[in-house]
Amino acid sequence: MRETKPSASLEAAQLARDLRAQGRRVISLATGEPDFPTPDHIKQACIDALAANHTGYPPVPGIPALREAICEKFRNDNNLNYAPNEVIVANGVKQIIFNALAASLEPAQEVLIPVPGWVSYSEMVRLNGGVPVELPTRYEDNFRLRPEDLEAAITDKTRWLLLNNPSNPTGTIMSEQDIRALAEVLERHPHVMVLSDDIYEHIRYGDVPYFTIAQVSDAMKERTLTANGVSKSWCMTGWRIGFAAGPAALIEAMRVYQGQTTGGVMHPGQYGAVAALNGPRDFMDSNLAEFQKRRDLGVKLINETDGLECHVPDGAFYLFVKCADLIGATTPAGNVISTDADLTRYFVEEAEVVCVPGAAFGMSPFFRISFACKSEVLEEALLQIRAAIGKLELKTKEA
Repeated sequence: MRETKPSASLEAAQLARDLRAQGRRVISLATGEPDFPTPDHIKQACIDALAANHTGYPPVPGIPALREAICEKFRNDNNLNYAPNEVIVANGVKQIIFNALAASLEPAQEVLIPVPGWVSYSEMVRLNGGVPVELPTRYEDNFRLRPEDLEAAITDKTRWLLLNNPSNPTGTIMSEQDIRALAEVLERHPHVMVLSDDIYEHIRYGDVPYFTIAQVSDAMKERTLTANGVSKSWCMTGWRIGFAAGPAALIEAMRVYQGQTTGGVMHPGQYGAVAALNGPRDFMDSNLAEFQKRRDLGVKLINETDGLECHVPDGAFYLFVKCADLIGATTPAGNVISTDADLTRYFVEEAEVVCVPGAAFGMSPFFRISFACKSEVLEEALLQIRAAIGKLELKTKEA
């Protein structure tokens, strides 16, 4: 446990709170949390559950109404059929992933993680006795995992491949062709399971279609755990409700593990999640329109700033910003920017903006910003970053 690293995004968010408590006007672009309120019909369902005294110990795998709603969601959104005993509810997708690893990993088994990838994947693997194996992707591929790189990484010790689509931190969405190509590789290796983290499924821009690996390959459905939740698209981050569907034996093992650790998710929150999954989604359209405005603003400001560049993300609400040209620069205080972590620290000191360094996601030199904030806040932050960069003495490029 002493070697476990804290979550870089949560640490960055806490840094912003601490600095604000000291009286500094710090802008945080660190946290992946929509700034829109939970829709009223969802909150009312929670209130009604409290009024009906649904306050006792909940069933570990989730209340029947929610598991049925989850099955319906997979049928309608993904053309996937699951029975309630193939579904489980937990305290967020983070717990879903942790429980799946805890219930399935043997010591020293390997988990393949495309990078850049979410900050917690590798640490959760280590906490469960596994070995994280990073699969670097390429900026020029818009961070898509190449099938040949997946093939080369699989060994007899490989237990899981973790996929995140759309991606945190890049916002990249894998196409049906991308996913089918990965499935073809995996079909040749029946000992490898897939954990598909689909939490950003409904945060997609334009007409980008969506596919998850269990729906494009019948063979892979039998060894895929598809994880999702209500945190991002339904603006319910603090409710801590995630869910997953997959092989009944794995779901049962996760149920046993969860029953000996946290137990079930609180009743009122689960009734809120039922209302979310079964209720209207019209609010998502306006939220997405606002996110897209912010995305376009952020991409424009980043790509107009000397030393920075980024792709236009197809989904989620992050920009993964390349900053290689700033490595080696010298700050006004005489300090050398040697890493992306040095750069993000400089942004805190000089621009009073908190970001997350790319190293936390397994790829440098980059940094991640979240545009889940008001446009005026995003613009102010990125202009302050631009001004701070303007004060750097850049390293002279060799001829």
